Amino acid sequence: MSFTFEKCFTSDGVEIEGLYQIQPKVFGDARGYFLETYSEKDFFEAGLKMKFVQDNQSKSSKGVLRGLHFQTFHPQGKLVRSLQGKVYDVAVDLRKGSKTFGKYFGVVLDAEKQNQFYIPEGFAHGFLVLTEEATFAYKCTDFYHPEDEGGLMWNDPAIGIDWKSVAGDVEPLLSEKDTKHPAFDSNNNYFDINGKWFK
Repeated sequence: MSFTFEKCFTSDGVEIEGLYQIQPKVFGDARGYFLETYSEKDFFEAGLKMKFVQDNQSKSSKGVLRGLHFQTFHPQGKLVRSLQGKVYDVAVDLRKGSKTFGKYFGVVLDAEKQNQFYIPEGFAHGFLVLTEEATFAYKCTDFYHPEDEGGLMWNDPAIGIDWKSVAGDVEPLLSEKDTKHPAFDSNNNYFDINGKWFK
């Protein structure tokens, strides 16, 4: 197998079902390197039987924070990685009924390490750029629907994402839209355990 798949856990040791850190095998020599960035066969063998329908890419400067985003009636699973630079990538479990509902997991995605992160449907997602620039790529299990966008406040104390321990004193730069996302409220309608929106 060309990949290793590692489950993700909250800070108190509870598994966040569906989240995976993924490390491709990199073959390198004096000429450069080669790796597979995705293999349906290997992912299926690991139990990740998603179908990707869209690839996206963005470039951002240091301190840019994009998130926390989700789509409501067209939820997207995402396989994310950094092509250039480093980002702190975060997923928040919004699946009502999940034992980790309202909890988050964060990982530094580093272009030099070639590590990846899989986030299934039912999560809010965002990232903060740690280097002077970062090019970020992600495969999605559903198409982008601008009318279907949802969001969660990036610094909501109820979630408690510790951006600072990773980014230091970097001041986050957000779009106007991302400054207006609502706070998390466990009584609001989010996703069910399978990642489908309900109201």
